[in-house]
Amino acid sequence: MLLSGFSLEMILAAIPALIIAAAGHEYAHAKVADMLGDPTPRAMGRLTLNPIVHLDLIGSLALLIAGFGWAKPVQINPMNFNDPRTDDTLVSIAGPVANLIMAFIGYLVMGILDKYGLLENQSLELVLMLIVLYNINFAILNMMPIPPLDGSHIITNLLPWEWKFNIYQFNMVWLVLLVLFLNSPIARAIFIPLQQTIFQLFVRIVGFIL
Repeated sequence: MLLSGFSLEMILAAIPALIIAAAGHEYAHAKVADMLGDPTPRAMGRLTLNPIVHLDLIGSLALLIAGFGWAKPVQINPMNFNDPRTDDTLVSIAGPVANLIMAFIGYLVMGILDKYGLLENQSLELVLMLIVLYNINFAILNMMPIPPLDGSHIITNLLPWEWKFNIYQFNMVWLVLLVLFLNSPIARAIFIPLQQTIFQLFVRIVGFIL
Protein backbone atom coordinates (compact mmCIF):
# COMPACT_ATOMS: atom_id res chain seq x y z
CA MET A 1 0.00 0.00 0.00
CA LEU A 2 3.03 2.31 -0.09
CA LEU A 3 1.90 3.94 -3.29
CA SER A 4 4.18 5.00 -6.11
CA GLY A 5 3.92 5.37 -9.87
CA PHE A 6 4.50 7.66 -12.82
CA SER A 7 1.18 7.19 -14.65
CA LEU A 8 -0.63 10.37 -15.60
CA GLU A 9 -3.76 9.23 -13.76
CA MET A 10 -1.78 8.58 -10.58
CA ILE A 11 -0.02 11.94 -10.74
CA LEU A 12 -3.25 13.88 -11.35
CA ALA A 13 -4.99 12.04 -8.53
CA ALA A 14 -2.02 12.59 -6.23
CA ILE A 15 -1.99 16.38 -6.60
CA PRO A 16 -5.02 17.11 -4.36
CA ALA A 17 -3.85 14.45 -1.91
CA LEU A 18 -0.42 16.07 -1.75
CA ILE A 19 -1.87 19.54 -1.26
CA ILE A 20 -4.16 18.40 1.55
CA ALA A 21 -1.49 16.36 3.35
CA ALA A 22 1.26 18.98 3.17
CA ALA A 23 -0.82 22.09 3.78
CA GLY A 24 -2.81 20.52 6.61
CA HIS A 25 0.34 19.22 8.29
CA GLU A 26 2.21 22.52 8.25
CA TYR A 27 -0.85 24.59 9.11
CA ALA A 28 -1.37 22.44 12.20
CA HIS A 29 2.21 23.18 13.32
CA ALA A 30 1.70 26.90 12.72
CA LYS A 31 -1.70 27.05 14.40
CA VAL A 32 -0.63 25.24 17.57
CA ALA A 33 2.55 27.34 17.83
CA ASP A 34 0.47 30.50 17.45
CA MET A 35 -2.01 29.30 20.08
CA LEU A 36 0.85 28.62 22.48
CA GLY A 37 2.22 32.14 22.16
CA ASP A 38 4.80 32.03 19.36
CA PRO A 39 4.08 34.71 16.71
CA THR A 40 6.82 33.46 14.36
CA PRO A 41 4.63 31.34 12.04
CA ARG A 42 2.08 34.16 11.73
CA ALA A 43 4.84 36.69 10.99
CA MET A 44 6.24 34.40 8.28
CA GLY A 45 2.84 33.95 6.63
CA ARG A 46 2.51 30.27 7.55
CA LEU A 47 -0.77 30.58 9.47
CA THR A 48 -2.76 29.68 6.37
CA LEU A 49 -4.08 26.67 4.47
CA ASN A 50 -2.74 28.13 1.22
CA PRO A 51 -0.64 25.23 -0.13
CA ILE A 52 1.68 27.52 -2.10
CA VAL A 53 3.41 28.72 1.07
CA HIS A 54 3.76 25.19 2.45
CA LEU A 55 4.80 22.96 -0.47
CA ASP A 56 8.45 22.07 -1.10
CA LEU A 57 9.31 21.24 -4.72
CA ILE A 58 11.67 18.33 -4.06
CA GLY A 59 9.54 16.98 -1.22
CA SER A 60 6.44 17.16 -3.40
CA LEU A 61 8.12 15.29 -6.25
CA ALA A 62 9.33 12.64 -3.79
CA LEU A 63 5.79 12.17 -2.52
CA LEU A 64 4.39 11.85 -6.03
CA ILE A 65 7.07 9.39 -7.11
CA ALA A 66 7.89 7.38 -3.99
CA GLY A 67 4.81 7.79 -1.80
CA PHE A 68 6.62 9.75 0.91
CA GLY A 69 7.85 13.33 0.98
CA TRP A 70 7.94 16.56 2.93
CA ALA A 71 6.82 20.18 2.94
CA LYS A 72 8.56 23.40 3.96
CA PRO A 73 9.04 23.22 7.74
CA VAL A 74 7.30 25.87 9.83
CA GLN A 75 9.84 27.97 11.69
CA ILE A 76 9.14 28.49 15.39
CA ASN A 77 10.94 30.08 18.33
CA PRO A 78 10.48 27.91 21.45
CA MET A 79 11.67 30.78 23.62
CA ASN A 80 8.27 32.41 23.02
CA PHE A 81 6.52 29.51 24.75
CA ASN A 82 5.64 29.47 28.44
CA ASP A 83 7.03 25.94 28.65
CA PRO A 84 9.51 25.58 25.75
CA ARG A 85 10.00 21.82 26.01
CA THR A 86 6.36 20.81 26.45
CA ASP A 87 4.98 23.35 23.99
CA ASP A 88 7.57 22.51 21.33
CA THR A 89 6.58 18.85 21.71
CA LEU A 90 2.90 19.75 21.27
CA VAL A 91 3.73 21.73 18.12
CA SER A 92 5.74 18.78 16.78
CA ILE A 93 2.92 16.31 17.42
CA ALA A 94 0.30 18.59 15.86
CA GLY A 95 1.36 17.93 12.27
CA PRO A 96 1.25 14.11 12.33
CA VAL A 97 -1.98 14.17 14.37
CA ALA A 98 -3.54 16.46 11.75
CA ASN A 99 -2.48 14.02 9.03
CA LEU A 100 -4.10 11.09 10.84
CA ILE A 101 -7.30 13.08 11.32
CA MET A 102 -7.38 14.03 7.63
CA ALA A 103 -6.67 10.43 6.64
CA PHE A 104 -9.53 9.18 8.78
CA ILE A 105 -11.92 11.82 7.43
CA GLY A 106 -10.92 10.81 3.90
CA TYR A 107 -11.67 7.16 4.58
CA LEU A 108 -14.92 8.03 6.34
CA VAL A 109 -16.02 10.01 3.27
CA MET A 110 -15.16 6.98 1.12
CA GLY A 111 -17.25 4.78 3.37
CA ILE A 112 -20.25 7.11 3.28
CA LEU A 113 -20.10 7.50 -0.50
CA ASP A 114 -19.72 3.76 -0.98
CA LYS A 115 -22.65 3.01 1.35
CA TYR A 116 -24.98 5.14 -0.75
CA GLY A 117 -23.62 3.96 -4.09
CA LEU A 118 -21.86 7.22 -4.88
CA LEU A 119 -18.31 5.85 -5.22
CA GLU A 120 -18.63 4.33 -8.67
CA ASN A 121 -16.27 6.88 -10.24
CA GLN A 122 -12.82 5.25 -10.15
CA SER A 123 -10.99 8.58 -10.39
CA LEU A 124 -12.80 9.93 -7.32
CA GLU A 125 -12.07 6.72 -5.44
CA LEU A 126 -8.37 6.97 -6.35
CA VAL A 127 -8.17 10.60 -5.19
CA LEU A 128 -9.80 9.76 -1.87
CA MET A 129 -7.60 6.70 -1.37
CA LEU A 130 -4.48 8.76 -2.03
CA ILE A 131 -5.67 11.37 0.45
CA VAL A 132 -5.93 8.61 3.02
CA LEU A 133 -2.60 6.95 2.25
CA TYR A 134 -0.53 10.11 1.73
CA ASN A 135 -1.73 11.48 5.04
CA ILE A 136 -0.91 8.21 6.77
CA ASN A 137 2.55 8.26 5.18
CA PHE A 138 3.10 11.87 6.24
CA ALA A 139 2.21 10.96 9.83
CA ILE A 140 4.47 7.89 9.92
CA LEU A 141 7.43 9.62 8.31
CA ASN A 142 7.28 12.69 10.49
CA MET A 143 7.01 10.73 13.74
CA MET A 144 10.31 9.02 13.08
CA PRO A 145 12.93 10.16 15.66
CA ILE A 146 15.42 11.37 13.06
CA PRO A 147 16.32 15.09 12.74
CA PRO A 148 14.84 17.22 11.34
CA LEU A 149 11.56 15.25 11.49
CA ASP A 150 8.90 15.98 14.10
CA GLY A 151 9.64 12.80 16.02
CA SER A 152 13.16 14.00 16.74
CA HIS A 153 11.80 17.04 18.60
CA ILE A 154 9.83 14.77 20.90
CA ILE A 155 13.00 12.85 21.77
CA THR A 156 15.38 15.81 22.03
CA ASN A 157 12.97 17.73 24.26
CA LEU A 158 13.65 15.05 26.86
CA LEU A 159 17.41 15.69 26.68
CA PRO A 160 19.56 18.43 28.26
CA TRP A 161 19.68 21.63 26.18
CA GLU A 162 23.35 21.20 25.25
CA TRP A 163 22.69 17.71 23.93
CA LYS A 164 19.80 18.97 21.84
CA PHE A 165 21.93 21.80 20.45
CA ASN A 166 24.76 19.40 19.54
CA ILE A 167 22.36 17.01 17.80
CA TYR A 168 20.87 19.70 15.58
CA GLN A 169 24.32 21.05 14.69
CA PHE A 170 24.62 18.05 12.38
CA ASN A 171 21.34 18.53 10.51
CA MET A 172 22.93 17.95 7.10
CA VAL A 173 24.43 14.67 8.29
CA TRP A 174 21.06 13.57 9.67
CA LEU A 175 19.41 14.58 6.39
CA VAL A 176 21.81 12.41 4.37
CA LEU A 177 21.24 9.50 6.76
CA LEU A 178 17.48 10.02 6.45
CA VAL A 179 17.60 9.92 2.65
CA LEU A 180 19.73 6.75 2.76
CA PHE A 181 17.34 5.19 5.25
CA LEU A 182 14.24 6.02 3.19
CA ASN A 183 15.83 4.33 0.19
CA SER A 184 16.68 1.18 2.12
CA PRO A 185 14.65 -2.03 2.54
CA ILE A 186 14.43 -1.23 6.25
CA ALA A 187 12.18 1.75 5.49
CA ARG A 188 9.66 -0.42 3.67
CA ALA A 189 9.81 -3.00 6.45
CA ILE A 190 8.76 -0.24 8.86
CA PHE A 191 6.44 1.83 6.69
CA ILE A 192 4.28 -0.88 5.17
CA PRO A 193 3.25 -2.67 8.41
CA LEU A 194 2.56 0.66 10.14
CA GLN A 195 0.59 1.93 7.16
CA GLN A 196 -1.46 -1.26 6.99
CA THR A 197 -2.09 -1.25 10.74
CA ILE A 198 -3.40 2.32 10.70
CA PHE A 199 -5.46 1.67 7.57
CA GLN A 200 -7.03 -1.46 9.06
CA LEU A 201 -7.86 0.51 12.21
CA PHE A 202 -9.72 3.04 10.05
CA VAL A 203 -11.54 0.17 8.29
CA ARG A 204 -12.75 -1.20 11.62
CA ILE A 205 -13.79 2.17 13.04
CA VAL A 206 -15.65 3.27 9.90
CA GLY A 207 -17.22 -0.19 9.62
CA PHE A 208 -18.48 0.17 13.19
CA ILE A 209 -19.80 3.70 12.55
CA LEU A 210 -21.55 2.86 9.31
